[in-house]
Amino acid sequence: MKKIFTLIAILTLLMMLSACATVTQLGRAAKDGDKKRVETLLNEGADVNAVVTPGLSPLHEAVFNDAPLDIVRLLLDKGADVNKYSCGDGWAADCNCATPLYIAACKGNIKMVQLLLNYGADPSIVNKIDKKTPLKIAQEQGSNTVVLILKEAEAKQDKMFSANKENIVLPAVKDPSGSLIKSDVDNLPAVKAKPNKNAYAIVIGIENYRQKLPKANYAVADAETVTEYLIKVMGYPEENIVTLINEHATKSDFEKYFEKWISNNAEKDSMIFIYYSGHGAPNPKTGDAYLVPYDGDPSFIDQTGYSLKRMYEALGKLPAKSIIVALDSCFSGAGGRSVLAKGARPLVMNLQSNIAFSKNMTVLSASSGEQISSTYDEKGHGLFTYFMLKGIKSEDVVKPDGSIKMDDLFGYIKPQVERIARKQYNNEQTPQLIGAKKN
Repeated sequence: MKKIFTLIAILTLLMMLSACATVTQLGRAAKDGDKKRVETLLNEGADVNAVVTPGLSPLHEAVFNDAPLDIVRLLLDKGADVNKYSCGDGWAADCNCATPLYIAACKGNIKMVQLLLNYGADPSIVNKIDKKTPLKIAQEQGSNTVVLILKEAEAKQDKMFSANKENIVLPAVKDPSGSLIKSDVDNLPAVKAKPNKNAYAIVIGIENYRQKLPKANYAVADAETVTEYLIKVMGYPEENIVTLINEHATKSDFEKYFEKWISNNAEKDSMIFIYYSGHGAPNPKTGDAYLVPYDGDPSFIDQTGYSLKRMYEALGKLPAKSIIVALDSCFSGAGGRSVLAKGARPLVMNLQSNIAFSKNMTVLSASSGEQISSTYDEKGHGLFTYFMLKGIKSEDVVKPDGSIKMDDLFGYIKPQVERIARKQYNNEQTPQLIGAKKN
């Protein structure tokens, strides 16, 4: 009887949520599952967090109406607040004050719950009306799989929050059978290259930004795993690797390590590996591509970003034997791991424009200039990074000295990324190999 009463109460709250709302154009498109319209409105500068009485954002509309996950992902990539209440001061008091995660848990939508958690949804936030967490409402609903997912999310959050408030590691989730989802590339291969004291690396992963930009999901896990591969598989000494995570990857950090630290250490026979996972951004006026540091602002990208041209010029001065740059980012501003100044339109970028690459440099980029760089949710990594690591692990591309057979690695990455992007995300993502390509 209690369960029936709870169910009726929940349904009543949800009906009130729908009945007392008006909808923005973007909210209507999300509610209707119209991805093309959603993309058009976002590209035209629609406010992804615009609310109407009683505080419904487009993300609330999408979650409440079980919109396709690619629409929800698109809203989140464009900066939708994943922890926004559906009401607030001044909003109608008779409407359910809920976060998107609460609504998804209430509806028992397993995939939606997983997606929202992957984008940083906080499972501890209580509903302002009934004072219940998403876990509590899922338990009352009898949504067993959702309960398992949220229990693990809460436990993981509690453990990691005490260790590092800024870098909460997202939980591994369970599929409906109860099996943990774990990436195979997180288990490192046993083979290790000979230690090379003259190998140096800068590894950057920026997931959370000071300017409250959209999260670059899995960027921290990407960077930390790449660092492990460099040390334990490719023979890079740990003391020769700089790993910059979130707030430790400001513009001044970029300048310090790209323009001073690496030049102070690199020698004639050095191997250099540069890896970046995070947002890129275009300069709409010049067409230049920029990495977005932790303190970067796409509206002032020329002043707060770090241009690819500047990075390549600094690296090009090094007397190194080889330089590899791997970028799990994109620069068009069209979504994915890229951001854009409000009101600006996405650009078709030429990643080689006005850049003279040194003969010892090879660049691996996650996508072409007009595309986005996808995440691989079920693997917990960027799509490009996952297959880069998979190739290093499984495709015999690492030489005994720790250098990489770039043509072989790229030959593995490109078709794999294209296949998954097309099959799972209905996107075109074509990795690029630029510069020196010799094995």
